[in-house]
Amino acid sequence: MLLHMSNGAGKTPLHSVSVAGVVVREDGCVLAIRRADNGTWEPPGGVLELGETIEDGVRREIYEETGIKVGVERLTGVYKNVSRGIVALVLRCRPESEAMRLSEESVEVAWLSPAEVSERMAEVYAVRVLDGLRGDAAPSVRAHDGRHLL
Repeated sequence: MLLHMSNGAGKTPLHSVSVAGVVVREDGCVLAIRRADNGTWEPPGGVLELGETIEDGVRREIYEETGIKVGVERLTGVYKNVSRGIVALVLRCRPESEAMRLSEESVEVAWLSPAEVSERMAEVYAVRVLDGLRGDAAPSVRAHDGRHLL
């Protein structure tokens, strides 16, 4: 989905909107994928389709990449990659099925502890998961350059 925003100077920058799920099991472990295209560990997610609700988009992306059906609980964060113009909406979810599978987008699917999330994921993805594990209901709002928080 692309959003048009006028910056007052006549230019119309485009932003891509993505969704990701922090899927938390009862034992506190979090669902993660290792991406096929770059080998990085991330929470499952992807680009929100035009005409799709945010909740439907995160359910679809998680199912496509992992085979797990989820229930959406709440928004836990909004993250902007200022270098690429991507706004990511991250939602905490609970698993409603157990059977995992790989996809064209994921070469590995695993349940990671919070410590493993910090070890395996780049800072900009680990913070999304750790924000999603916080008990408070206030979503985080953060910006990054694609590698590091700003």
